[in-house]
Amino acid sequence: MKGSLIIVSFFAVGIVCGLFRLIPDCLSDSNLSYYALCGLMFCVGISIGNDPDTLKSFRSLNPRLVFLPVMTILGTLAGCAAAGLFMEQRTLPECMAVGAGFGYYSLSSIFITEYKGAELGTIALLSNIMREIIALLCAPLLVRYFGKLAPISVGGATTMDTTLPIITRCSGQEFVIVSIFHGFVVDFSVPFLVTFFCSIP
Repeated sequence: MKGSLIIVSFFAVGIVCGLFRLIPDCLSDSNLSYYALCGLMFCVGISIGNDPDTLKSFRSLNPRLVFLPVMTILGTLAGCAAAGLFMEQRTLPECMAVGAGFGYYSLSSIFITEYKGAELGTIALLSNIMREIIALLCAPLLVRYFGKLAPISVGGATTMDTTLPIITRCSGQEFVIVSIFHGFVVDFSVPFLVTFFCSIP
């Protein structure tokens, strides 16, 4: 929760800096977001490759739970497609690109900003931050009314890092590996799906 609030705070500070022209034009008009994106991708690669124990622990998974991240991806995209039918100002691929962030706001919002502009990138940032905050705040209710896998699915790409502690506390220690595996697969799909939907006219 603290991490999400820090991100929101930086977002608010960025808005203030933009409104009052506190950032030099040479920085705001440069390819700074592209270089930040490259740095993020590098860090993602390090985080995935740096923990071989996580990859080994996937072998102990129940084979049926392998389909959980797939259903999370399909369910999210189906929901975004349904919502996109009611949005006249946004195309269906744009709505699905926003949803394809799966809570990974730092990466997906930069991709979408690069492809579709700052307005849709901001929508993606807020949408994905809200997904993480909902997972953090509503995990006990999700477990109570929808089962122990519900907060994992709602957490999306965040289930192997920021939402893992609350998922462990609410769903149980036995769901740690499931949560990490889910987050790993969904996280890995974000750059491919976001760029795919952004490339559709």
